[in-house]
Amino acid sequence: MAKRLLIFILALAALVYLVARVAYAEAPTVKEILQHADRARGNLEGIIWDISITAKDEGKDETRGLSVKVKGDSTLARYTSPPAINDRMVLMVDRNMWFIRSGLKKPVSISPRQKLMGDAANGDIASTNYASDYSGALLGEEKASGEDCYVLDLKAANKNVTYDRIKYWVSKERLVGVKAEFYTLSGKLFKTADFRYDNRVKTTTGEEIAFVSELVIHDAIRKDQVTVLRYSNIRVQAIPDSTFNLNALVR
Repeated sequence: MAKRLLIFILALAALVYLVARVAYAEAPTVKEILQHADRARGNLEGIIWDISITAKDEGKDETRGLSVKVKGDSTLARYTSPPAINDRMVLMVDRNMWFIRSGLKKPVSISPRQKLMGDAANGDIASTNYASDYSGALLGEEKASGEDCYVLDLKAANKNVTYDRIKYWVSKERLVGVKAEFYTLSGKLFKTADFRYDNRVKTTTGEEIAFVSELVIHDAIRKDQVTVLRYSNIRVQAIPDSTFNLNALVR
């Protein structure tokens, strides 16, 4: 009897171990979750989109338009509206960022953290590469925007990123970010964001993926201040490296 009981216990332990191994193998890692979510926010080898930014503050609206070209970690954003500022550009290469406009003999070094418009930072118009820019940990799972989500705690891996710490909700089914909270280094919440993905694009391999269509940023202190980024006219195409040549852009 004791021998049978021992055999049963060992068999049960082996079954539990096997189930655990299978479950672990099927669950994506934090890095894999972020890599997938990053694609839906511009981290592709060659993509162009138009973006409209509207800042709402105390009942007043201000809107600016940009055309954005992205290739991996390189981003070039040209202002398209209003016409008075369409000679301005923002260039990011390897998380180094510059402001360029006609009449300036030298580009102005800027930070991805600096305010661009409303609550949108300079880094918000660039492609997202959270998988490389942040070290992540899985906090658990919960619902956000009606979806079952992974909840990730992201901490900046270097000083050249837009935010020090992000709490990020990623849809388990779609593997896209649906909600984010942005914190200072001291742990103070200063803004939140919600995402929509009504755009669809085909990658160079022919795979069709969801792509961000709207990013709504809410100020954590000034509740009446809302900044909306809308993405349109998405197209995947080859972009030459010379597009992001700082010296050529300043001439």
